[in-house]
Amino acid sequence: MTMTQSPSTLSASVRFSFSRLLHSGAFLWALCASLLIITSTSQAATKDELKGVSAEISRQTSSISNQQKKLNQLQSDLKTHEIAISKLGQDIRKNENELSKVQSNLNELKAQKRQLEQKKKQQTETLEQLIKTYYLTSRSNNLPQIIQGGDAEKNDRISQYFQHLAKARTEAIEALSLTQQQLTEKQRQLSEEENRQASLLAEKKAKRNDLLKAQNQRKGTVNQIQSNIRSNQSKLAELRRNENRLKAEIAKAAKRNISPMNGLGSYRGKLPWPLQGSVLHNYGTSQSGQITWKGMVINAKQGEAVKAVHSGKVVFAEWLRGYGLVILIDHGKGDMTLYGYNQTLLKKDGDVVREGETIALAGNTGGQSRPSLYFEIRRNSQPQNPRSWLK
Repeated sequence: MTMTQSPSTLSASVRFSFSRLLHSGAFLWALCASLLIITSTSQAATKDELKGVSAEISRQTSSISNQQKKLNQLQSDLKTHEIAISKLGQDIRKNENELSKVQSNLNELKAQKRQLEQKKKQQTETLEQLIKTYYLTSRSNNLPQIIQGGDAEKNDRISQYFQHLAKARTEAIEALSLTQQQLTEKQRQLSEEENRQASLLAEKKAKRNDLLKAQNQRKGTVNQIQSNIRSNQSKLAELRRNENRLKAEIAKAAKRNISPMNGLGSYRGKLPWPLQGSVLHNYGTSQSGQITWKGMVINAKQGEAVKAVHSGKVVFAEWLRGYGLVILIDHGKGDMTLYGYNQTLLKKDGDVVREGETIALAGNTGGQSRPSLYFEIRRNSQPQNPRSWLK
């Protein structure tokens, strides 16, 4: 006969079975095994995630490193382009000066030639007149009869006159011959100068074509650089590095050059502007993030003359990353002025310059998008507000 268990009896039976299982250790073993499986699975997942994160960090680090290498290479290319442009600018300027001299020589030679031609014309007319006079005089005085005899006094006077005419004619012929030689020489010199002018013009045209090519290459490199440092963080890092490079160069220049000059102290508010133009960026204004302008940026025309604001000695004249072609002038007593972004440098390290002397031609080197001049004043390597020093 089957007996039906009551709920209370069934509950007691289950509790008894659980108690036996618990006391026998089988449950604990099963529980530990389950926890170990779960823990092992969790650890494996964590390791996989860490590997993934590590790989991503490595990838990003490599990407940053590659970007920096690419930026460095682009900046190196930019330096090459801009130095080449500067050299071509110097060559073209020298070429134009030579052309100016040639033109001046041509004008002078042409003037001398005109004078000689006028002289030749007068000498020819004089000779013609002498020949005509000699002919008419000889006919009117019947030269054969004079030679054969007659009034001795008259004959002597006429003979002297004919001798004078003959001498004058000889001198006129010699003078005319000399003038013709001089004319021939002037014509030769003119031809040489004209050939030289044609050669210089052809050279100038070729250099301008090279300049245009270099400028196009530079433009492409600048665009790549701007694309490479598009993010604010990259731009900020690049500006910081550029600023540190400039500080290092100024410090080196200050260390190796002890100028006996009196500095700028007594010229505060009296210095002339390096060039005339509107101010694009003022000292102390934000350049990017926490980086501020340590000088001022003045709008300029491409190739405009950049002039020294005071007499001094050039202590740095090279290309500097971020600032392009730079000239640094030491004025003594720890005072220096800096001129950057130039297209062409006209002075070299060690040159002594006077106030108002042209030291460079304005441009947009250093990766700038428009022609301008970056101008700084430093006292004991510390940047000053240029506006308080300029007129």
